[in-house]
Amino acid sequence: MTEISIVIPCYNEENNLKRGVLNEVYDYLKDQKFKWEVIIANDESTDNSLKLATQFAADHKGFRVIDLPHGGKPSAVWGGIQNAKFSRILFTDMDQSTPINQIDKFLPYFDNFDIVIGSRGLSREGNSLLRRIGGPVFLFFRKFFILPSINDTQCGFKSFRTSVAKDLFPNLQFFKDTSAKKGWRVSAFDVELLFMAQKWGYSIKEIVVNWRNEDTSTTKGDDSSRYQKESLQMIQEIIRIKKNDLKGLYAKKK
Repeated sequence: MTEISIVIPCYNEENNLKRGVLNEVYDYLKDQKFKWEVIIANDESTDNSLKLATQFAADHKGFRVIDLPHGGKPSAVWGGIQNAKFSRILFTDMDQSTPINQIDKFLPYFDNFDIVIGSRGLSREGNSLLRRIGGPVFLFFRKFFILPSINDTQCGFKSFRTSVAKDLFPNLQFFKDTSAKKGWRVSAFDVELLFMAQKWGYSIKEIVVNWRNEDTSTTKGDDSSRYQKESLQMIQEIIRIKKNDLKGLYAKKK
């Protein structure tokens, strides 16, 4: 039987929590035949996210909250993975821009693929004009240098065999940076994660999922400034990954 640990990273998600995103998740999961758990990985939120998530988990079986030191999205996801009890994990964004019911599209591929990732397609409904313009530019740049066979590395809806996730995550360069983390630091960790996975021979399946920007959070910073910052991080990440690969730093240790 399929068993899935669902990891939801959480940093200042008060608005999304108040509009009932966790109810959406629960309403879907409670009727499923597969075994599941939901781990809400709080990244030291500065709003009421921890309180709201903890209250919800107390009233809904299968949900639990882990409260982590602030480290950015990769740290929150990794914290959830380390606490997962099932053999397959899926991480999904709190805003549910990709609704949890898209797991239905993933299920047929779990037995044959180590990693199944969501792709948002090209429309990106609800995205700002800046993001719609910048998306294809980033896609071309990333495909030219690394991962030419993957269309969307940044969709926040990904599933791994738990053992594979535990093999890959500790090797991310993100965790080798010991500087203090401020704000909601996303980075382009997905790119490096998938690059390593492909290089190490793990099988990857990309599935088009429903997606619409549903994020109502106002405490992560202005969307335009966030996008510019994240885009710069992504470009720097791609260049760094390419350089590291040329240096042989992604050779899998025996």
